[in-house]
Amino acid sequence: MATVAQEAINELQALMDRVEEPLKRIFENVHQGYPKETLVRFLKAREGNVAKAHKMLVDCLKWRAESGIDYILSKPILPSDLYRAVRDSQLIGLSGYSKEGLPVFAIGVGLSTFDKASVNYYVQSHIQINEYRDRVILPSASKRYGRPITTCLKILDMTGLRFSALSQIKLLTIISTVDDLNYPEKTNTYYIVNAPYIFSACWKVVKPLLQERTRKKVQVLPGCGRDDLLKIMDYSSLPHFCKGEGSGSGRHSSYGPENCYSLDHPFHQQLYNYIKEQARAREPVQPVKQGSFHVALPEAAEEGSEIAKTLESELQKFENGSGMPDSLDGLKINGE
Repeated sequence: MATVAQEAINELQALMDRVEEPLKRIFENVHQGYPKETLVRFLKAREGNVAKAHKMLVDCLKWRAESGIDYILSKPILPSDLYRAVRDSQLIGLSGYSKEGLPVFAIGVGLSTFDKASVNYYVQSHIQINEYRDRVILPSASKRYGRPITTCLKILDMTGLRFSALSQIKLLTIISTVDDLNYPEKTNTYYIVNAPYIFSACWKVVKPLLQERTRKKVQVLPGCGRDDLLKIMDYSSLPHFCKGEGSGSGRHSSYGPENCYSLDHPFHQQLYNYIKEQARAREPVQPVKQGSFHVALPEAAEEGSEIAKTLESELQKFENGSGMPDSLDGLKINGE
């Protein structure tokens, strides 16, 4: 749903006013000074149903309390070599901002291997980036542009997507479920770039399973998407893999300081330094130690489970050689 009725917002606010004090304090950390916008996000995620949105939000707050999410930015992934390995295998970065001030996150879907650490470390890293976005990046953007900025854009690079993605579906389903249940409606638009045939085939079967509001957020762009993306952001905010004429993500240092996936990129340096500072501030309370930050992992919703099974089935066809067409002529990505 595009808009949420003010009456529904008022009803949900009245319900939140009655929750226990510990949950109210956690809610303050979630909304970061923008409670109305946060209520709207949860209402949109539950199609405007106040009772369902209330349950979703309270469940989110309880999950945060149970997992200690409010303190996750004081839990660095140690040693530093392990964190670098996570960054090299879970490709994500902040490339800049749109002309409207929305943060632009780049995600290397095709080249992320998720094979250098345990699931818990990847989930911890993902949530830390979510929390840093919500507590630091978005409030800073709101201040800079003089209006509430509570969402972002994501550019998903499919370069290198292949059959091996089959082994990553479980982890990706966990991560997407964490986002769906606890960080709903934080992404305005998903831009898909450098899409190979295997993506278009999977997209064709997954698209009908998505809710309409999710389908409307996904735009599959031709090639590296540069021309289309330049309509909404300046060249300097394009991810490194969108700046050339051709396609190609680039996981390694050949892109130099422009590679927003790299731990040496300013975004990741600022993030890691922030986490270390928060850890030092809490050290008298809880000494910093090695080991992953264990988060209660939610079960995938019915929609997520069905999508995961469908993707697994489709990728299995490719792996068995039965999913490849005789010809790629007439292949359509944006069309049906």
